Amino acid sequence: MAGENQTHVMEFMLLGFSHGQLFLFVLFLAIYLATLLGNSAILALVSLDPHLHSPMYFFLSHLSCLDICYSSVTVPKILANALRPQATISYHGCLAQMFFLMGCAGAECALLAVMAYDRYAAICQPLHYAHAMSWGVCVVAAASCWLWGMLDSAVHTLLASRLSFCGTVWLQHIFCDVPPLLRAACSNTHPSEVALHAASVFVGLSPFLLVIVSYLRILATILRMPLATGRRKAFSTCSSHLLVVILYFVTANLNYNRPSSGYSAVADTLISTLYCIVTPMLNPLIYSFRNQEVWGALRKAV
Repeated sequence: MAGENQTHVMEFMLLGFSHGQLFLFVLFLAIYLATLLGNSAILALVSLDPHLHSPMYFFLSHLSCLDICYSSVTVPKILANALRPQATISYHGCLAQMFFLMGCAGAECALLAVMAYDRYAAICQPLHYAHAMSWGVCVVAAASCWLWGMLDSAVHTLLASRLSFCGTVWLQHIFCDVPPLLRAACSNTHPSEVALHAASVFVGLSPFLLVIVSYLRILATILRMPLATGRRKAFSTCSSHLLVVILYFVTANLNYNRPSSGYSAVADTLISTLYCIVTPMLNPLIYSFRNQEVWGALRKAV
């Protein structure tokens, strides 16, 4: 594994697991099973219940699919490494994990913005909603979100594949991601850093601003509603999505845009775990907690 060129690197050593491997194995297994169960339940309910065949739940099913992919990219390898004396991942496995992780991240950012626009169209422009969010538009929007995420991820993965690593490579993490990989490289990381900052603006910040603008207009419309029941119903349909947006974008920003001077390996691992592993488990709980349509579909299914 020694050498100056990255092609000599066969595997990376992961330092995220230093103590309590058995406890972490049980914890991550429980989170992963809860993620699969919750998001699979959302997918099944949206597919089986005709009352949920609407654009809002169509996009929610894509969000659940993304969350399953998110967890499946990282958690199985984490579970395998938790049972080993030394956690490792192969060079090509690391790049593949990073590609799918970044792809899911970019797609979810775009999807959350599309879901915000869907709520804006439903509440602020109800007469034009059927045309603005037709099934053709929904399919194209969902496919574009997935494609956007994969294209962004391809850029980061291509730049990462050009990095050089010297000697034994230790990653202060429990899975492969762009920030720990850049810190471990011994070659020029400036192109990757520029791409990461650009993605933070165009892939992360831009969708977040679209969400904020959509909800400001939604709020203005809700406050003009004459009936309190109408306002409560509108708030109920938006609160779950807004909570997911805040949780996701805040943890994503902390994960990819923390100053290097404040870097802590433990904090970085905890933030990444919250962002990539815990949030996908929480999303179906947040969406079903106050959603009477989901509860009604679940009662009928049971």
